[in-house]
Amino acid sequence: MPILNVKISAKPSKELTREVSGILLDLTSRILGKKPEVTSIAIDYVDPDHWIVGGRSLTEQGKSSIYFDIKVTDETNTKQEKAQYISEAFDAFSRLLGNLHEESYIYVQDVRAASYGYGGKTQEYRYHHAAG
Repeated sequence: MPILNVKISAKPSKELTREVSGILLDLTSRILGKKPEVTSIAIDYVDPDHWIVGGRSLTEQGKSSIYFDIKVTDETNTKQEKAQYISEAFDAFSRLLGNLHEESYIYVQDVRAASYGYGGKTQEYRYHHAAG
């Protein structure tokens, strides 16, 4: 049931939105074991003129960038899974966007089950009231 907040240095495009969400759904389900049907992705586009790294815009540097964070329930993924996820995401976006700036940040945020949920129920509640 993760939610991903994405910022990408590009002009808004339905095609790019589909590609980005496809990459993230694949990685999130394949590596982190999260269900695609409860994965939410919000994508914001940022003009490269307004994305500054090291005091210079991405446009000046001839680079692209992405930032995203994903919130997952604490202790549902290992350090190795998170490291693989970050590595594969960086590689995938390097291929998609080209010339990806090294300072493209990916943040896997572990949140407490009692503080996180959807549909009006916390993950803690869902754990204790699971059918079966």
